[in-house]
Amino acid sequence: MRLLLKNGEVIYKEKLKQDILIDDGMIVEVGENIIDSDASIIDCEGYVISPGFIDMHVHLREPGFEDKETVKTGTAAAAKGGYTTICPMPNTNPVMDDINKLMNFMKIVEKDAIVNVLPYASINKNLRDDHDIVDMEGIHQYVAGFSNDGIGVQSPKHMYQAMQKANLYEAMIAAHCEDESILFGGYVHQGVKSRENGWESMTSLPESLQIARDVLIAEETDCRYHVCHISTKEGIRIVKDAKKRGQKVTCEVTPHHLLLTSLDVVDTNFKMNPPLRGIDDKYALIQALLEGTIDCIATDHAPHLENEKKRSMKEAPFGVVGLETAFPLIYTHFVRSNMASLGQAIEWFSINPAKILNLNMGYLVKGRQADVTILDLNTKKAVDKHTFLSKGKNTPFHGFECYGWPVMTIVKGKVVYQDGKFNSKEE
Repeated sequence: MRLLLKNGEVIYKEKLKQDILIDDGMIVEVGENIIDSDASIIDCEGYVISPGFIDMHVHLREPGFEDKETVKTGTAAAAKGGYTTICPMPNTNPVMDDINKLMNFMKIVEKDAIVNVLPYASINKNLRDDHDIVDMEGIHQYVAGFSNDGIGVQSPKHMYQAMQKANLYEAMIAAHCEDESILFGGYVHQGVKSRENGWESMTSLPESLQIARDVLIAEETDCRYHVCHISTKEGIRIVKDAKKRGQKVTCEVTPHHLLLTSLDVVDTNFKMNPPLRGIDDKYALIQALLEGTIDCIATDHAPHLENEKKRSMKEAPFGVVGLETAFPLIYTHFVRSNMASLGQAIEWFSINPAKILNLNMGYLVKGRQADVTILDLNTKKAVDKHTFLSKGKNTPFHGFECYGWPVMTIVKGKVVYQDGKFNSKEE
């Protein structure tokens, strides 16, 4: 199928009025006033054309937890949010810890996914760091990297062995950093709100201590190391120092850690891991994102059932959804406020994740796969969890008014989402 995107402003370092011709899933021409009588024309007047967004950190729940999310519903939510590629974490049932389980999962993806899906495999069998390290040699070419997300690798010895092995195959270790020995039962950040409500709390130390440990191990092993959902000013300091030394260290931040703090917590829709931190952490994250210490935005999209989130703060599961709201939130609070440029936002959502994952994506140039997001930057609309395509409605941003909503998502040259509707594989 040939598509011709006309009259839109294409994002590079700046916005340029250009057309894009797509054929057989690839970009074949980018330029002014392209004419092609065989192509279906999509009028993008008044819209901005961006490289498709890439989310390095999501939870699709399937297999094992299909009541919370499925590949079909999760990728529909991704498409609505402007994402063309997502990387699901391996904490499913069964855990993605061998080639057979991965291939079975990819069969589901082939049948149901409407965006590109590049999964992670676990670092250890069954996500247990007292279990064997997975067969990285046989798996690495099929995955984004290796992660025990949701569980910090507690043993320095096992992380060292994992990084040694990953480096052999130039694979990436993506770490949920949390030293469980100093959590002391905490489930929110230590501060005014935790004291007022009698909530058991944690400090920043469980995260920052493991980041420090892992950065030193990554330096010793020369491993590609990615910090998941960084949330502390101390962690930022460690990553910044590692980058100055030329280490292969990258990190991501979530919209909720950039926009909210522990003072905003009112119910379990504000409970996630790592927790919302202090005001000083929030502003350290913002500064680190603007200066380039933080590489990209990731959602950590984590859908849960409504009745689970209705439990007490202590008993409710960690996690919030984010695929359908991430870009409008960041665009509204960073770009429209003149804190950052639109080009920077596209780096966080497209260009930098593609670089970290070594994907031939992130730019709208001839010869690249036609993964495209078309954005309406001028219409204001409130976040409405009741309209989410995800099964999960657990968001702290319900009612937030935002600009920058995706109106069309194109994956491999096919329109998979347009104006509130998505196209399944069967359509």
